[in-house]
Amino acid sequence: MSDLQTTSHLFAFFNGKVVPIEKAQVNIQTNALQYGTGIFAGIRGYYNTNQGFISIFRLTDHFARFLNSLKIIGVSIEYSHKDLVELTLKLMKKNAPKTDTYIRPFAYAGSLQLSPNLERDNVFEFAEYMFPLGDYLPTYKGIKVCISSWRRISDNAIPSRAKICGSYINSALAKKEAVQNGFEEAIFLNEAGNVAEGSAMNLFIVRDNVLITSSKSDDILEGITRRTVIELASDLGFAIEERVVDRSELYIADEAFFCGTGAQIAWIKEIDHRKVGNGKRGKISGKLQDLFFRVVRGDVQEYETWCTKIKV
Repeated sequence: MSDLQTTSHLFAFFNGKVVPIEKAQVNIQTNALQYGTGIFAGIRGYYNTNQGFISIFRLTDHFARFLNSLKIIGVSIEYSHKDLVELTLKLMKKNAPKTDTYIRPFAYAGSLQLSPNLERDNVFEFAEYMFPLGDYLPTYKGIKVCISSWRRISDNAIPSRAKICGSYINSALAKKEAVQNGFEEAIFLNEAGNVAEGSAMNLFIVRDNVLITSSKSDDILEGITRRTVIELASDLGFAIEERVVDRSELYIADEAFFCGTGAQIAWIKEIDHRKVGNGKRGKISGKLQDLFFRVVRGDVQEYETWCTKIKV
């Protein structure tokens, strides 16, 4: 992760306007800071060096899920889907990055109330910033992962299909345990003991040339990259199954990879000290990864509708 950067671009959207990033500050008493009462999204913009534009990948899909996350926790913001898209494009043009860029919109309880509540008087604000980002997980080499001792939170506790700020302590615990034990990432099981996903990304395995991923009802985030992988795999003619996945299937998989906006497509070479396949990037993983990186940069005409292109 040597190219992971977190120095923000110069401008953010905060309190209804574009401001210098250093002015986008909240009070230490802010409710969301105390209790995680907020939701967020992660969106990538890929800089196409040959043509000089940023390709924002599946922007409208991200904001559809963003608004669904708000709906799940029963709150709203003053901005429509159209507003959110336009605000993001305005901010991107203002920052005019010449690099791959991560976009972080979030809505949060901005009041200074003491109690952790989601009532109408705890108004949700909207803010957004962006920063340069290369690989979150190494995509050029296989990674070593473990099964976490922490369980994925269930839908009746904190819904995983919503990107709720406070729920990511679950992810942090799994990631911390994995790294402390010499791994790069973790895989969650859900409360039923079935495979859910990575600490903050979806998971696919391949067995007997079939691409397999946990179902939407297995306490996973309904990932936009996950959906992209399924669509690309279908177009490539691969067999796909969305179903319950047992832990032991991970140990006999021919291939495995994580996917997500941050993770992109990152292949796995080892799970719980067991080599995945031959320990090298697999045929299906490789084809999907290669196509994915061409698609997100706006270089594949067939999938251009997924890319919002901005000259910078």
